[in-house]
Amino acid sequence: MEEQSTKRKIMSEALKLFARKGYEAVSVAQIAEAVGIKAPSLYKHYKSKHDIFDAILEEMSSRYEMQAASMQMNGVKPDRDMELYIGIDEERLIEMGKGLFSYFLHDEYAGLFRRMLTVEQFHNKELGALFVKQYVDEPLSYQGMLFSLLIQAGVFIPENSNVMALHFYAPMYLLLVLCDCHPERESEVMEMLVQHIRQFRRLYGKKEDKR
Repeated sequence: MEEQSTKRKIMSEALKLFARKGYEAVSVAQIAEAVGIKAPSLYKHYKSKHDIFDAILEEMSSRYEMQAASMQMNGVKPDRDMELYIGIDEERLIEMGKGLFSYFLHDEYAGLFRRMLTVEQFHNKELGALFVKQYVDEPLSYQGMLFSLLIQAGVFIPENSNVMALHFYAPMYLLLVLCDCHPERESEVMEMLVQHIRQFRRLYGKKEDKR
């Protein structure tokens, strides 16, 4: 139990340092100091700084899966989530949108990791590629495939599903960045998010679904 507690503390302190100073600028010795242990002791838990980074990625994935499951979503495979959106009413859709947005905004790991990659994408090619994968390619791919399935199911009007994904996701990510920079504007952002979801549904939903 103590070993697991130490490993989690190492991950947490490392991520805080990565978010504040950047991944490249942080040494194993600095992480160990933040945890309150010596560097040789840290190596008993992780082989390297990259090993800690990989553990952080796994933790983030696990947290997201738990959040998605709490909302009865898969969150990764669109074909498993399609049924959830067939016949869903607007208020439930807004509730889900706000829930996911709040998770990405307030989850400690998600927020710190986003801050780190936002800066490090310009300094580290590997982390730059991860930034694009994490915040552009994977969300657009998931939503594009989901919208394509929902078009086939008659939920949305026939349009380019990849462009629909861009229309839906880009404003949400922009609002997330706004909250990162100005957390005091969260209530304003949440209202904008609600209006965005309502208008998206009006624009793309089948006429019989528009109420």
